[in-house]
Amino acid sequence: QVQLVESGGGLVQPGGSLRLSCTASESIFSFYVMGWYRQAQGKQRELVATIIIGGSTDYADSVKGRFTISRDNAKNTLYLQMNSVNLEDTAVYYCNMRGPVGSNWGQGIQVTVSS
Repeated sequence: QVQLVESGGGLVQPGGSLRLSCTASESIFSFYVMGWYRQAQGKQRELVATIIIGGSTDYADSVKGRFTISRDNAKNTLYLQMNSVNLEDTAVYYCNMRGPVGSNWGQGIQVTVSS
């Protein structure tokens, strides 16, 4: 089972930026879909962004133009660059990596947008 560890969360002011990282315990080269999800208090988990093995990306409408997902195979790491954050971006963020043997989740990391 691949272990995923998220980092980079915390408190940020509206309009600010934050970069989340998700580092895997082994090579991510074989993971064909990787993504970031989030779950706000009292709400269902929702998809934020995905990146496939060829590099194509997709975003939820609510973050399009503000967030950027990327992967660094050499560092076994998935990133989410969050710019122009707003109060609605407050949530626990989870990374997910799907490969030939299944789906793997990180433990989640809190992002709080507040002035």
